[in-house]
Amino acid sequence: MSKFIYGRPYQETAAGPQFAPCAPHSVLSRLGDKWTILVMSHLAIAQGYKLRYSELKRGIEGITQRMLTLKVRNLERDGLIVRHYYSEVPPRVEYELSTLGASMLPALEGFTAWISHNWQQIEENRRRFDTEVSKE
Repeated sequence: MSKFIYGRPYQETAAGPQFAPCAPHSVLSRLGDKWTILVMSHLAIAQGYKLRYSELKRGIEGITQRMLTLKVRNLERDGLIVRHYYSEVPPRVEYELSTLGASMLPALEGFTAWISHNWQQIEENRRRFDTEVSKE
């Protein structure tokens, strides 16, 4: 019989608790990626959850054109954003959060709030750990 911790099922076995992967690795790595979080966050504050490609690029410090192109393609493939192409001169492309993408925002808010609250402590822990390991 399954038990749950923080919504995650696990089995009690003779060797101890056993967890199955919660999602395919490709999904976890995409949703936890820093650029994905920034793209989703930028669309989340845009009016109508929609921005032109150039507005996305301008609003995400440090992202290259190539990286943004990869991110929006993958997010579109995952169904988290919708690409709107307008055959104008010059052509116009907009990206919009899908219903599925918008449903991810509360979880993203909780995750980023936790990071914001705790990142300095994590950095300090890393420094302390690295110092202790280097002494060994």
